[in-house]
Amino acid sequence: MTAEDRPGRPGTADEPPAAGDRPGRPTAEEIGVLLAGMPARLTRTQVAHDAGVSQRLAERIWRALGFPTFADDAVAFSEADVGALRRVREMLDRGLLDEPTAIRMARALGQTTARLAQWQAEIIIGHLLPAEGEPSDEDLERVVATARELLPDFEQLLVHVWRAQLAAAGTRLLALADLRPDAALGRVSLAVGFADLVAFTRRARELDERELADLVEGFEARAADIVAAHGARLVKTLGDEVLFTAPTPAGAAAIALDLAGTAELRIGLAYGPVVPMMGDVYGTTVNLAARLTAAARPGTIVVDSGMAEGLAEGLAGGPAGEAGFEVRPMRRRSLRGLGVVRPHLLRRSSS
Repeated sequence: MTAEDRPGRPGTADEPPAAGDRPGRPTAEEIGVLLAGMPARLTRTQVAHDAGVSQRLAERIWRALGFPTFADDAVAFSEADVGALRRVREMLDRGLLDEPTAIRMARALGQTTARLAQWQAEIIIGHLLPAEGEPSDEDLERVVATARELLPDFEQLLVHVWRAQLAAAGTRLLALADLRPDAALGRVSLAVGFADLVAFTRRARELDERELADLVEGFEARAADIVAAHGARLVKTLGDEVLFTAPTPAGAAAIALDLAGTAELRIGLAYGPVVPMMGDVYGTTVNLAARLTAAARPGTIVVDSGMAEGLAEGLAGGPAGEAGFEVRPMRRRSLRGLGVVRPHLLRRSSS
């Protein structure tokens, strides 16, 4: 991403001096120019006109990116916004995207980068500002100065990691399409897993805010490392719970067993068709994994019959102990919305 592509933010018509050039608390306008790259000089009518797109399309893209609607006379956009809209117009004019697809892409970009920006800002501010008491003007100046130094490198890293993740996602989807013809229709078979921290509500009451944040971040970090190490995908985190997918039952089983060794968890696994959408996964298989997690006893891993059959097929050439795990059937039980199922208990092999 170049400087001309970075969207502007609400600010003044004249670029303010850099926050570090004078003493005192940095203003919102100064921070906006520093992080967005350009000062706001245009209204929403002007930015649409200069980009050569309709105001309706410009507003749809802006909302899809997650930003508020400004008044007609609000000076809230920069030349960087014009450049970004021109790129969208060129993609539409060349027939590379249609308008609904462009809006979906904008929504994916906006939602993902909003969480990324919030997360990274919290990390940097938490690292630089004092844990107790109100930050001083000097503390805020240090944050702004550090951001100014880090931005060029962070921008390059962001593009590099995004391209690498895009390559990984494309490789996964192509592999699924080769192995499973129905993948092209938006239906793929995956192993889906939920891992839930036991007694999280009670522990949350006993911990202060910082200790609770450390608990959640530590759990999510360990889960992310384990899932990545097995070549699977961490779909999302929900505080005390993580959702992951793996292409094979054996891969999901290995992840679950490694996760179980890091904390007291309840884990549910299911294997079957899912619908990937908006970076998430949906369908009965996902619901089944969630229900099995809720039904599992603390410290156990419960899998559905699809997982059990897939693991058995993978072990057809040898005993379960060689794979490091064993699966044992449990009594049938009724799961809300799913009827009666036959769960299985997954655990490490005693051998």
